[in-house]
Amino acid sequence: MTDAAKLTADLIRCPSVTPQEGGALTLLASLLTAGGFECHRIDRNGTPNLFARWGEKGAEKTFGFNGHTDVVPPGDASSWTHPPFSGHIDEDGTIWGRGATDMKSGVAAFAAAAVDFVAHTPPEGAIVITVTGDEEGPARDGTTAILDWMAEAGEAMSVCIVGEPSNPETFGEMMKIGRRGSVTYRVTARGVQGHVAYPHRVRNPLHALCWFLDGLASTPLDEGSDHFGPSTLQVTTVDCGNPASNVVPETAHASFNIRFNDLHTPESLDAEMQRRAAAISAETGVAILLTPDVGAESFVTAPGPFVDMVRRVVTDQTGIEPELSTTGGTSDARFVKDHCPVVEFGLVGRFMHEVDERVPAEQVRALQRVYAAILKEYFA
Repeated sequence: MTDAAKLTADLIRCPSVTPQEGGALTLLASLLTAGGFECHRIDRNGTPNLFARWGEKGAEKTFGFNGHTDVVPPGDASSWTHPPFSGHIDEDGTIWGRGATDMKSGVAAFAAAAVDFVAHTPPEGAIVITVTGDEEGPARDGTTAILDWMAEAGEAMSVCIVGEPSNPETFGEMMKIGRRGSVTYRVTARGVQGHVAYPHRVRNPLHALCWFLDGLASTPLDEGSDHFGPSTLQVTTVDCGNPASNVVPETAHASFNIRFNDLHTPESLDAEMQRRAAAISAETGVAILLTPDVGAESFVTAPGPFVDMVRRVVTDQTGIEPELSTTGGTSDARFVKDHCPVVEFGLVGRFMHEVDERVPAEQVRALQRVYAAILKEYFA
């Protein structure tokens, strides 16, 4: 049997800080090729990605896994108990290093489960594994590049599990069936500069901007929906670059981010934000200009056969019925959802992105067993 814990440590030893591949995808391709998978490297704009398939292309039942081997920078290596790319396994069976939680362990677990599954119980169907090196970066040439290549090559997944850490504290307590959308706004308020002693001659952009932002922060966008909590808005920057205390500046700038549920679309949110900005502009004479940058749209994979099957297997394997959640940030599930039904289940995410990122080896092996049981159930 393939040991997902050992594979995790080997992957950690590949210094794959975005956008560097660091040998991680090469290592996976070797393992999967030896296991009978047909592998393709898909590099777009210098971003490394891997596609692997066991079984016939176009099979009626094709189970997919998605994950990433790129990691965030480790910071000051001297702050770590063990070097961040050592893949050290201590006497307690804990694996240390950048990517131990997010998410070389998840990739190792589903790769190991898939290789062993096709070797011992070859299914009637196909298994597809997609791994990107651009999840922690801009995410423009990662999973999207793989999906574009798959569309051109006639490759498809029937369903997919993204192996991101999904559990807050206890393995088995949560699986993700959707994610909130994300949009960031850059705001410019343009008024009339002048001396602070002559307020009748100026139009203070900061006053108008603060009024606008206060209205956003104090007015709820909604009260939540069936699968999501209320949408949230957070102001992240306010600045005018004015060093003088006796001058009203001409312009001021701000940023805010909205994490929105399925009651909204980027278009409906933008219409509302522009309406509020126009109202402030009309009342103050200060132009409020908004530039949105959409990071993701909200989505949900509604409970049904696929979600129910994954939930049942997780419950059987862990003794815990996982909560169906849409909490957290964004993941590459936001791209996969346009291709096929997708859910997320992985490890406990307690130490991801931290100094001394680490994971118990036995938890990685437990995740490998969950994925193996899901494959067995799906192809039964």
